[in-house]
Amino acid sequence: MAIRRAELVRRARRVRAVVLDVDGVLTDAQLIYGPRGEALKSFSARDGFAIKLAQREGITVGLLSGRVAAPVRARARDLGIPPRLVVQGSGAKADDLRRLAARLGLDLAAVAFVGDDLPDLPALAIAGLAACPADAAAEVRERCHHVCVAPGGHGAVREVIALVLEAQGRWQGLVEAARSGTLRVGHSDRRRSKGDGRDDRA
Repeated sequence: MAIRRAELVRRARRVRAVVLDVDGVLTDAQLIYGPRGEALKSFSARDGFAIKLAQREGITVGLLSGRVAAPVRARARDLGIPPRLVVQGSGAKADDLRRLAARLGLDLAAVAFVGDDLPDLPALAIAGLAACPADAAAEVRERCHHVCVAPGGHGAVREVIALVLEAQGRWQGLVEAARSGTLRVGHSDRRRSKGDGRDDRA
């Protein structure tokens, strides 16, 4: 669903919450299983840092996944996303997106949703801003207001958040603060990263 840049910016200006699918959006859609059958997931530090920027600027971030996996709870905890905004095992994403919006006291026009495959279509249809990674299913790309340049798990979430913050006139200020060394963003990973070689950006 191609829309004009002016319309895309208008929608992004209204966004007060960004809700993300997990597999194929926060990850590259690979499902890796350990020797005991546990699911392993890889997340982008750049996406995580963008989520922290959004939170810093008053944009709420939630997760809405059709699967249930312990790494999602762990990642949400690292990013400071409260359990009430993390929905796993969703069988009806549009209904769950409505519940999340109601929980936040927001109209759906103020909610962006980022999805990548057919189960996400109902939620994308009702979100004020519908977005997807570059490698989303063709049917999803056709439905979205914004198709990212970046693929899932490799910066697509950062791209959507930058779009929202830029439309709201906040992105350039964040960039300038980063250049001057005055940008301050909380990192819940940092308390566990000392000496272990982990990147504590997010």
